[in-house]
Order: sequence, then C-alpha cells, then structure tokens
Amino acid sequence: MLDYKLLDALAAVLTHQGFERAARALGLTQSAVSQRIKLLEARLGQPVLVRGSPPTPTELGQRLLNHVQQVQLLEGELIQDAPQLALGHRQLRIAINADSLATWWPGAIAGYLKHQAITLDLVIEDQEVGLERMRLGEVAACLCASDMPVQGARVIALGVMRYRALASPDFMARHCPQGADAGSLAQAPAIIFGPNDQLQHRFMAAHGFNGPFPHHRCASVEGFLRLAHAGLGFGLIPEIQAYRELSTGELEDVVPGWHLDVPLYWHYWRHGGEPLERLGRHLADQAGHHLLPPAD
Repeated sequence: MLDYKLLDALAAVLTHQGFERAARALGLTQSAVSQRIKLLEARLGQPVLVRGSPPTPTELGQRLLNHVQQVQLLEGELIQDAPQLALGHRQLRIAINADSLATWWPGAIAGYLKHQAITLDLVIEDQEVGLERMRLGEVAACLCASDMPVQGARVIALGVMRYRALASPDFMARHCPQGADAGSLAQAPAIIFGPNDQLQHRFMAAHGFNGPFPHHRCASVEGFLRLAHAGLGFGLIPEIQAYRELSTGELEDVVPGWHLDVPLYWHYWRHGGEPLERLGRHLADQAGHHLLPPAD
C-alpha cells in the first residue's frame, strides 16, 4: 500500500518548489517534510527528487506526482456524492496564459466555482508553452494554444483569441509616418511579454522582417497595455482587452486590417473524475460568449 502522507509531502515539495514552502502548506516543520521524503525514498529504494533550487522530480518521482494529482481529483469526485467526507476546499492547479486570465477567463469560470468547494492555484505560462506543465504532471489542466493532447489527457477546442498589432497615434507618427513596412518596423520599439512570447516575432515575419528588433519586455498584461497607450512601443494585444482604447482612438492598428488569431484549447487529465469533465463542458459553453468560434 502506498503511504499517502509521504506522497503528499512529495507533491507539496514539487508544487511549492521547495521544502520550506511545502512545510508551510502542509502545516509541518521543514524537518518533518524532509524526513517524509527520505522515508519514501528508503521504502522505494531510489530517489524521487533531485535536490536543487527548485527541487525537480526523478522519473519515478514524476510518476508518483501524476498519481497523487489524479487521486486528489478522484477524491473530489467522491466528495460530490458524500460531502460529509470533505475536510475543506480542494485545490485545482491550472496552467493558463496571462491574456486569458486578464480578460475572459475569470468570468467564464466563476459560475462553475460558485457551486464547488474548489480553490485555484494558477500557474501563468505563455499560451505557446503552458502544455509543458501538463506533460510534467505539474498541473491538472491547462489552457494553451496547442491542440496536441498529452498522453492520458483530453483536449477541447474553446475558441480563438484575436490579437492586433496596436500603437498610439503619436507613436505611429514618430516611427512610421509613411506607414509600417519592414524597414520602419525593424527600428520601432516593440513590446513583448517575455522570452517565450512569439506573437511579435510572428507579426514581424508576416511583414517581411526576421531579424532582431528593439523591444521592451513587460510581464504584466495591464502594464503591456499601458506602455502601448503611453506611446513607448507597439505590441500584439488581444482585441477584447483593448476594446475601449480602439473605440476612442487612443490605440490604432500598426497595419490596418491585419490580425492574428490564436486558438485556445483546454487540456485536462482523462482520469481526473467528473468535476474536471464538468469544468471542461462549462468552459466550452462559456467560451462561446467571449471568444471567436474555433476554426474548423
């Protein structure tokens, strides 16, 4: 029989990326968490963690982490039928892209959470790379741009988020007075969200430029919009986020008529139980009110 106190300690160390934070989450001392990990490794006869900063799982540790997370989801399903077993709120760890979190997703999931004893642990990742968290077994679900399912998981097409290359009129007058072309775009400061953000690069390539370009880096959705509004750069911004600024003329298209549609997919573990199944159906229904329809 597996000792779930030991497995919970392993999951806490990996989820919270350290022994000290894991101890706080479990209400234990750091020494107690360390002893549980050592006892687990002694029973298994091999390590489950690579001690680093942060700790990372061995191949066996990863398999155990996946198992613990699926057990937690199945326990949540059982509690739906026997609520007297509940000891408190269950936590659901989800990888999500920052633009969705800042725009449509909170309203879409709110109706589901109002009737569930669930709290969220949201891991912010770019929509192009968030699925890696699923592959590593670090999250129970993922909202990202890839439609390739992880083994053991299901995927639902939710819809399309439309991005437009936007800048202030003052910025355009200073940097692209004759309109945007490969030459002016190569010199005009851009704004990117972070090192994994490839939307700006896709825009530049679509307009004939594939080299390095000057850019600000801003890992804040609100800050990103404010930088563009202040005329400090141009960037790929969700249409639903910049609706007001577009309607007032405070932001305008760098290339009129151009847009980039990014599909969004919901991934979740197949054996995560009925709560995850219901959440997937709920998000698919709600996404239709916020996103463009999925491509055929």
